[in-house]
Amino acid sequence: MDIIISNSSSQPIYEQICTQIKNQIISEKLAEGDALPSIRSLAKDLKISVITTKRAYDELEQEGFVYTVAGKGCFVAERNVELIREGNLKKIELLMEEILTLGASCNLSSDELIEMFRLMSAGNA
Repeated sequence: MDIIISNSSSQPIYEQICTQIKNQIISEKLAEGDALPSIRSLAKDLKISVITTKRAYDELEQEGFVYTVAGKGCFVAERNVELIREGNLKKIELLMEEILTLGASCNLSSDELIEMFRLMSAGNA
């Protein structure tokens, strides 16, 4: 499992872990029933506190992405990936509405906004 921690990010480390694990579940890189690394193992690999890793796993469990089996570890829970995808699409729509509002306040056309997006996505490709 690939997780990259950015110390320069404004997002707390436990949230970075949660986000990356969620993305791997949604993209099906992690499948239902797959075991996650142990809390101690992940903390050691990422060179972070066990408490931080535990907090990330607890968050994932509260949100229903993983479940814990005592003495065995954390596993990817059965999820309706389509439902998760729909939730993410709704978030994208809300952000796009905000972008349109901000763009209008700066007198930017739709074409200019699209070009800004193309330039940004080209840099992330």
